Amino acid sequence: MSYFVHILLLNVVPIGIMIAFGFVMGKKYSLHAQTLSKLVFNLFMPAFMFILLLEASISWGLAFKVLGFNLAFVIVLALAAAAVIRLRRYEPRMASAMRNSIMFYNSGNYMIPLNQLVFAGNPNTLAVQVIVSVFQNLLPGTYGVYNANAHKGRLLAALRTTLTYPGIYAAAAAVLIRSFHIPIPESLHLPFDYMANGTVALALVTLGVQLAGLNGNIRYKDVVISGSLRLLAGPLIGFGLVKLMAFEGDIAKALVLSCAAPTALISALIAIEYGNEAEFSSHAVLFSTMASMLTVTLTIFMIT
Repeated sequence: MSYFVHILLLNVVPIGIMIAFGFVMGKKYSLHAQTLSKLVFNLFMPAFMFILLLEASISWGLAFKVLGFNLAFVIVLALAAAAVIRLRRYEPRMASAMRNSIMFYNSGNYMIPLNQLVFAGNPNTLAVQVIVSVFQNLLPGTYGVYNANAHKGRLLAALRTTLTYPGIYAAAAAVLIRSFHIPIPESLHLPFDYMANGTVALALVTLGVQLAGLNGNIRYKDVVISGSLRLLAGPLIGFGLVKLMAFEGDIAKALVLSCAAPTALISALIAIEYGNEAEFSSHAVLFSTMASMLTVTLTIFMIT
C-alpha cells in the first residue's frame, strides 16, 4: 500500500496538477501547443539530456550491459507494436504514433525517484535507472523523429530531420566533455541547468494545452491497446530478458521495474511537433500515466 500511496502522491498527482494547469491555460488563452512543443523538444529537452549525461555517476561496464538490455527490450517492443499494427491495419500516421507510444516510456522523472524508494537509495540500482533514462531520452530524438516522418515517403528528408535534432549534439557534447574532463564555465553551465530543471514542468503544461484543444474524440480501443502493451507486456518482456541475459539480484529487479514505466510524454510532443496523430498520442500518455498507479504497484509487488 505504501508504494501505491507513493506513486499516487509523488508521481501521478503532481503530473496531473501540471497537466491541469496547462489545460486551464489552454482554455483561457490562445496558446499554441505546437509552439510550446518546439521549445520543449528543441531547447529544453536537449538541455535536460546534456545535464543528465554530464552529471550521472555511472561506470562504462554497467552502462554497456544495461544499454544492451534496453536495445533488446525496445526491439521486442517494436516487434509487438508491428504485430498490433498489422492486426489493426493502421494507416501509416497511426502506425508510427502507436509504435512511439509503446517504445518510449517515462524513465526519468517518474522512475528515478521510485527506484530510490523501492531499493532504498541503492547506488547500483539508481545507476541502472539513470542509464535507462539516458537511453530513453536519446531514442525518441533519433528513431522517434525518424519514425514520425518516414511514412511521408521522403526517406532522405526524414533522415535530415532526425539529424537536425539538437539533442543528438547535446548528448555527444556531454560525452566528450566527460571523457576528456573539459571544465565548463559556471556562466555556461547555469543556463543549461536552469532549462533542464524546467523541462518536466514545461512539457507537462504543453500536454495540458494540447488536451485543451482536443475535440473529445478518444480512440478508446487504441489507447487501451497502447497502455496494455506498455504497462502489462513491458514488465513481462523485461522479466524474460533479464533471465535470458543472466542479470541477477537487485540489478535484475531494477531492470524489470524500469520496463513498467508509463508512456513517455515525448511521444506526444513528437506527435504534436510533426502533426502525427497528436490526439491519440496525448490520450495515450494520459491514460498510461493514470493506469500506472495500479500496474507499477503490481510490478513492485511481484519483484520484491
